[in-house]
Amino acid sequence: MLYIIKRNGQKEGYEPDKIINAVRKAFKGTGSQVSEEELKDILRLTETKTGILESGDELPGITVEAIQDKVEEALMERGHFAEARAYILYRRKRTELRDARRFITDSTGAEGLSDVLLRIEKDFPGEEYSLLRLSEKFRSFLKPDMGTDEKLDALTKAAVELTDENASRWGYIAARILSFSFHRRLDAELGRRAIGSFYDKLRYLTDEGLYGSYILENYSRSEIDEAERLIDDSRDELFDYAGLDLVISRYVIKTHSHVALESPQEMFMGIALHLAMKEKDRMHWVGRFYDMLSRLEVTMATPTTSNARKPYHQLSSCFIDTV
Repeated sequence: MLYIIKRNGQKEGYEPDKIINAVRKAFKGTGSQVSEEELKDILRLTETKTGILESGDELPGITVEAIQDKVEEALMERGHFAEARAYILYRRKRTELRDARRFITDSTGAEGLSDVLLRIEKDFPGEEYSLLRLSEKFRSFLKPDMGTDEKLDALTKAAVELTDENASRWGYIAARILSFSFHRRLDAELGRRAIGSFYDKLRYLTDEGLYGSYILENYSRSEIDEAERLIDDSRDELFDYAGLDLVISRYVIKTHSHVALESPQEMFMGIALHLAMKEKDRMHWVGRFYDMLSRLEVTMATPTTSNARKPYHQLSSCFIDTV
């Protein structure tokens, strides 16, 4: 297998399709058509220039930048001067975005944030949602004495403030950052309390008087474990900032000192367990209720959202009547 050296010094398997896709984008950027055969010819010329075709199992010293340099040369040798310029501009933009992403992650010091930003970059490709805009706005909020949590709050605020009628999806980007920040704090809190599985959490919340004992009285350990496997935290991405902030601030279960111990998706699952408790084939209905709730396909009255699964709330019919 052939390897190249990434910018961070790590080795990665050589993927020729990445070269073809980047060149295709260069042609698209100039409005030109290009055949698959021409793309393959450009690839072969690039591989010849980098020595890939003559290499053995490894490419010592061949970096991503070196390969990209040869792509530019190959485009020009094939007479695609406008596309070579577009490719150069594409490289420059990628570098700027990479620098913006690095600035944000290095400034916050939050492990895992880079993955969130990469996903945002992929899912929101428009110029109006560029991480360059986010990094610039974020920079204006930074203060030397901020801790990581405060910096993440500032990053969320930066995304919120970029939201306007021409770039309304910044609200969804802000929600992703809020979700990351919230789960980071939640995981730390659960670690301090030695809470592992979903069952452990329900046991803890029940013992603390924050969860209705009727849930664990009616469901077995294996059923709770089955319910845990249905929880999909990626569905937080369906929220915009206002919606997720509302759920976190008002509806997830917190301690008496207002420390959150439940995630939005665990909230939906807790409500589903509550509503399906008296149903036949109840685990089927747990899954159905959870899917409808977590996919935001239905809405519920505030008392049900707030109180279902809690000690003082018995089985509610308002959700079932609505459905």
